[in-house]
Amino acid sequence: MIADVVIAALALDPGRIAHCAALLSAEETARADRFLREADRTRFIASHAALRVVVGRECGLPPERLRFATESTGRPVLAEPAGTDLDINLSHSGDIALIGLVRGARIGVDVEIRRPLPDALRIARSHFAPDETAALEALPPSWREAAFFGLWTRKEAVVKALGAGLSQPLAGFSVTVPPEPARMLRITGGTAQWTLATLDPGPGACATVAVTAAGVAIRRQSRSATWADKFDAK
Repeated sequence: MIADVVIAALALDPGRIAHCAALLSAEETARADRFLREADRTRFIASHAALRVVVGRECGLPPERLRFATESTGRPVLAEPAGTDLDINLSHSGDIALIGLVRGARIGVDVEIRRPLPDALRIARSHFAPDETAALEALPPSWREAAFFGLWTRKEAVVKALGAGLSQPLAGFSVTVPPEPARMLRITGGTAQWTLATLDPGPGACATVAVTAAGVAIRRQSRSATWADKFDAK
């Protein structure tokens, strides 16, 4: 089994943003318009257009022909074309989007821009599993902030693959803490078969992909801003 993860640049000029906006559905456009900050609105437009472009090429369809629905937790699913076994996931932070695709399993992706976080240990003690917190505490202080964000993306990618939303307690499962390679340690309920992989989305950022199957090969691709120049199904 192979999972594809596409890292797409979201720092687009106004012409490319307008190009992206023309791809979105009426529902996506309405969601974009609810953002108060222009930067948030344009990142939403760009990230959802990127999702359409990547999924459209996988399905061999123009991106505007795709139709998405959401599970009860808000997780996106492909509604048109119907009957496909393609699972999808989207994450974006700052000027980076992460798009995950896999057939025959479920996928979750998460990307985070690192920032100063002096209370990282306090947050970990409140939300993470005790063994994860202990592993963070054992790291040299200069490593903890980067390790926290790496751990956060691992946790979020698993939650997004499960599609459980806020009903999945973060302390209900444990993953390894960076700099250890990404791996599931324990999980209460659900599948015990997982593939976790750390991705490098660029300077100052960290990312993880999680798939509900063992031994999945992760195929990573990057797209510069030129992905928004031409939309087709090839």
